Amino acid sequence: MADIAVPAAPEHDAHGAHDAHGAHDDHGAGHGHHSSLGLSNNKLGMWLFLGSECLLFGGLISTYMLYRGRVSTGPGPDQVYDLPFTSVSSFVLLMSSLTMVLAVSSAARRDDRNTKLWLTVTALLGATFVGGQVYEFTSFYRKGLGFTTSLFGSSFYTLTGFHGVHVTVGIIMIMATRGMIAKNRVPGQKAEVVELIGLYWHFVDIVWIVIFTLVYLIPA
Repeated sequence: MADIAVPAAPEHDAHGAHDAHGAHDDHGAGHGHHSSLGLSNNKLGMWLFLGSECLLFGGLISTYMLYRGRVSTGPGPDQVYDLPFTSVSSFVLLMSSLTMVLAVSSAARRDDRNTKLWLTVTALLGATFVGGQVYEFTSFYRKGLGFTTSLFGSSFYTLTGFHGVHVTVGIIMIMATRGMIAKNRVPGQKAEVVELIGLYWHFVDIVWIVIFTLVYLIPA
C-alpha cells in the first residue's frame, strides 16, 4: 500500500494565527481599563462614590429641615445667621469651581505650569471658605449656639461641618495632586487624575448651593 503524504501546515498560517491572537490581546489590553458604559474604571468608581455621598448629604439635609425649628433653648437661626458674610464666603467657593475648570482644561492641553497654578488658586479659595466657616462657627458659639444647645444647633453644625470636612479633604487632594504633577509622579494620565479631582470639587460646590439655599435663604 502506497504511503499517503500529509502536507505540512503552512508556517504563515501559524504565524498569522499568532498575529491575530497578539492583536486581540493588544486590543483587549487597550480597553481593559474601561467599563461596559464607556467610562474608565477610575471615573466609574468616582461617580459611584459621589452617588453614595448624595445619599449621605440627602439624609443630613433632611435631618436639618426636620429639626431647624426645634429651638427649646438658645438662639434661633434669625438670631445668629450673618447672611452677607455667608454670601461672600459662598461666592468664593463657587469661584473655585471656575478655577478648577481652568485646571482641568490646562491638564487636557498638557500644560503643567497652568495646571499647577489653577490647582493652587482653587485650593486657596477653598481654604478661604473653610476659614470663613470656622469664623462663623466661632461667632455662633459666642452668641450662645453650641452643638448641644438645641436640635437646631446639632443638626446645623453636623450638616455644615460635614460639608466643611469634605472641602478640607478636597483641598488636601488638590495640593497632593499638584505636588505629584510638580514631581512628575502622577499615577496614570495627568488629565484624568485632575478631572477626577475636579468632579469631586464640583460636587462639593453643588452641595453647598443646596445647603446655602435651604439653610440660609429659606426661613425656618
